[in-house]
Amino acid sequence: MRISNWIIGLVTAAFFAGAWGITNRPVEEQPWRGELRGLSFAPYNDAHNPMTKVDPTPEEISKDLKAVASVARSVRTYTTEGVMMQVPRLAWKQGLTVTAGAWIGPDLDANKREITNLIDMTRSNGNITQLIVGNESVLRGDVTVPELMQYIRAVKALTPLPVSTAEPWHVWLAHPELADQVDFIAVHILPFWEGIDADQALQFVMERLEDLERKFPNKRVVISEIGWPSEGLTRKDAVASPVNQGLFLRRFLTIAKERNLDYFVIEAFDQPWKMQVEGGVGAYWGIFDADRHLKPALDGVLMNRPDWPWLSLATLAIGLPFVLWLLRQELGLKRRGRLFLAILAQGAVSATVWIYAAYSGLYLTDLDIGVLSVIAPATLLLLGIFLTEGIEMVECLWRGSSHRRLAPPALPADAPLPMVSIHVPCRNEPADMMIRTIKALERLDYPNYEVLIIDNNSTDDSCWQPVEVYCRNLGPNIRFFHLPKWPGFKAGALNFALAHTNPEAQIVATIDSDYEVSREWLKDLVGHFSDPQVALVQAPQDYRDGKDDIFKRLCFWEYAGFFHLGMKSRDEHNAIIQHGTMALIRKAALERVGGWAEWCITEDAELGLRLFEAGYRAVYTEKSYGKGLMPDSFDAFRKQRYRWAYGAMQIMKTHWRELLPWGERKLTRAQRYQFVAGWLPWIADGFQLLFVALALVWTAGMILLPQFIEPPLTLFLIVTLGMFAFKVGKSLWLYTQRVPCTFLERLGASLAGLALAHTVAKAVWRGTFTANLPFMRTPKLENQPAFIRGLLAAWEETLIAALLIGSGVLIMMTRGVIEPAAKLWAMLLFVQALPFATALLLSMINALPLGQRRRVSLPMAAAEQAKSPAAE
Repeated sequence: MRISNWIIGLVTAAFFAGAWGITNRPVEEQPWRGELRGLSFAPYNDAHNPMTKVDPTPEEISKDLKAVASVARSVRTYTTEGVMMQVPRLAWKQGLTVTAGAWIGPDLDANKREITNLIDMTRSNGNITQLIVGNESVLRGDVTVPELMQYIRAVKALTPLPVSTAEPWHVWLAHPELADQVDFIAVHILPFWEGIDADQALQFVMERLEDLERKFPNKRVVISEIGWPSEGLTRKDAVASPVNQGLFLRRFLTIAKERNLDYFVIEAFDQPWKMQVEGGVGAYWGIFDADRHLKPALDGVLMNRPDWPWLSLATLAIGLPFVLWLLRQELGLKRRGRLFLAILAQGAVSATVWIYAAYSGLYLTDLDIGVLSVIAPATLLLLGIFLTEGIEMVECLWRGSSHRRLAPPALPADAPLPMVSIHVPCRNEPADMMIRTIKALERLDYPNYEVLIIDNNSTDDSCWQPVEVYCRNLGPNIRFFHLPKWPGFKAGALNFALAHTNPEAQIVATIDSDYEVSREWLKDLVGHFSDPQVALVQAPQDYRDGKDDIFKRLCFWEYAGFFHLGMKSRDEHNAIIQHGTMALIRKAALERVGGWAEWCITEDAELGLRLFEAGYRAVYTEKSYGKGLMPDSFDAFRKQRYRWAYGAMQIMKTHWRELLPWGERKLTRAQRYQFVAGWLPWIADGFQLLFVALALVWTAGMILLPQFIEPPLTLFLIVTLGMFAFKVGKSLWLYTQRVPCTFLERLGASLAGLALAHTVAKAVWRGTFTANLPFMRTPKLENQPAFIRGLLAAWEETLIAALLIGSGVLIMMTRGVIEPAAKLWAMLLFVQALPFATALLLSMINALPLGQRRRVSLPMAAAEQAKSPAAE
């Protein structure tokens, strides 16, 4: 391996590994080593759940209270239900006092039991110092203020202990009549829920406390809940993190000691069950985690990822070997290309480690695990596509040496030119177009060739009969065959032609029925066959009507990217895609591999793969030697891409063993990679459609059940949006460098490509689970207004785009106001809507007069029929 590869690998690995240390610098803040006045106490760990009546044992509660007693002098409880009745007795053994609470909700019988139990507890336990009747009962709307006041009066009549109720600060200020009924103000001041930045949180707390003291000067104020979560989604400017938890608590405890404040920090232990009622952030308010390990919030080094050295080591240990292996591949890259590829590869590894790190510290519900089982593989697929896109990019931009054969070997002056048999399949093609194709073939500057025109399964005699008449006068080397009923579609017609080919022919050439070839086509390219390993010489598809209107111009440049970028890169690895038209094939090789596959609707690409499996070589020349007609409508354009993607799935299902990285080695490693990498973006479009469906369901849950369903992890969203931005940026960059078009044409090409994403996705799924291309009905819209034609032609995409955009707007109006992650989710929905919206836009461009300024002279049916599944 070159020393430069080692240097590149080490530098990039060190940079990404070092990022863990840079982003996890310890934060300096005076530690708190004193005793806490009080802690909110709920003795549930991740194996318990009060909502399902899975309670801890008295022994487990005692162990928890012992841990609490090591840092605090008092606990606050919220309910008297179940095992919580035993907390005061067990707390007394640890020397803890108790502020006992009764839960007040909408159930009158349950409220009565709570109050009865509360009074019984006070009479049985001398360490209960004060009582709290109800916790945020008014805030939740479970009871009215007058109803709550009645409960408070009832308890006060039965006990001499101080009695209050706990509500947020604004509820107390809004209902001073409530304060008249209590012995002290039990207030919740939680700046995180208010969306306050951690640096401003303490000031916010003190201002709210001063508001209450001014409003109720004769009442003792107890801050019955105050704290900060160590994990969870961001809320406005409030970020849940270990560092912010430590900063807030240490600062508050310092000033609380100075001012002799009475308080209860929420809470003693993380409560995973609270994710069901408060969302993910509700589980992380404890100063102990759910495993009863003390967090560094009070004392210790404050950093968000104290395990960052291990994560840094994992990034280095996984990333460096992977990068070095990647750089060893025979890609022929310049140094800057290898550096860029190393950065992309190491970035993908780092993203994987970051996602693992983010989830490794979370409490996961069954729903989380289910979602993760879908999102994690999708993210890995996304990162895989990211790398394949990056490899294509660096190969196009920074290839050093080239292995391509651009010029054929010189033939001996006295060597006879091989005979070429040109096969032209057609079905229901306009006669005038076919005659133009034949006339171009007549003009070929080549001495030894024949032309076989195979009209199969045409239903309109007016299409093929004039062509047959025209061919009768052209001599024996141009033959016309009409096959009224013939199996195998285009492949069947080509196999018929192969069987009727002149035995002296050594090369078979194929063109589509709408192509007008250049005179020098055969003369320039047959020399490549002097190499006995060459079985295929492929010239690019090109179009003579690509600038006839705006719609075709967009589609033309979308096609061009494949031939200017992808095919050149594939040719470096002897892995080009045979695309049927403008192909020259060694006849002996074609017969050796069994002719054309009639089971596959992309018989051309499938044949190319079989030729590679047989050990042959292919040559690609980017020079155009023939021009055909483009699809004349958005529907035809879409059907063509549907057929290509469907056929790709057929090929993968049949050849999957040869495409695996292990097993029988019919293909080289580079060939296997190129074919899989070429189809991977289409497969990703298929998964993208599934993701869209899941995203809509998830969004509905976020809106209807916000207490249960949160936006997915922000890091996933960043990876997804980042991948989209990279693909768009990469496309524009490559087009700028390698495709001769203007900036607007580059944007138009991107638009046309995006518009096909839904079509490709459907083809991938149907191609995976079906064997035959389903009939695709073209809507009969000729008599409808242009706007209606455009809308109905893309009605599926329009509906999905509307659902995604509408969902994003609803998220912004509901949760996006306070949750940055929800805003990011809405942005993702808007981005997901782009391919569907562009399909509608492209359909409108095609349907409206704006897109029809210049049409070709041929009838509209000509181009559409020329690109029909049976004819292509």
